[in-house]
Amino acid sequence: MAFAQDHAITDICILVKDVERSIDFYVEKLGFKINRRAEGFAEFHGAGLTLACWEIDHLSKHTGVSNGKAAGHHKACIAVRVPSPSAVDDAYGELKQKGVCFYGEPTDYVWNARGAYFSGPDDELWEIYAWKEGGSAGDF
Repeated sequence: MAFAQDHAITDICILVKDVERSIDFYVEKLGFKINRRAEGFAEFHGAGLTLACWEIDHLSKHTGVSNGKAAGHHKACIAVRVPSPSAVDDAYGELKQKGVCFYGEPTDYVWNARGAYFSGPDDELWEIYAWKEGGSAGDF
């Protein structure tokens, strides 16, 4: 089984310093519609792909991903939504066996998702996640 052949990239998340400033830009200037809003996070509906903005300090507080990289790498997060929390664990196990280094084991987060985070060879951030029972928090 090859992770990239079984799971599509579903979200592109831009890591930002100020989510309110980003909301103003993406809604007022580019015409995106807000799909979901939560503390430190906004998700937008556009054509074909989910675009999200996540405050780097909020991400760091909850996941352990360094917020010091907001000025360097970690400006985007490539997200892969899998069908269930157990699928997060399965993908984590598959990739870990292949030598992928994660920031930590899969975790249940306060935004009602289970997820795991790792970096690619050029320090690009990846997220594998699934919504837990009840779906996403902050849906509009």
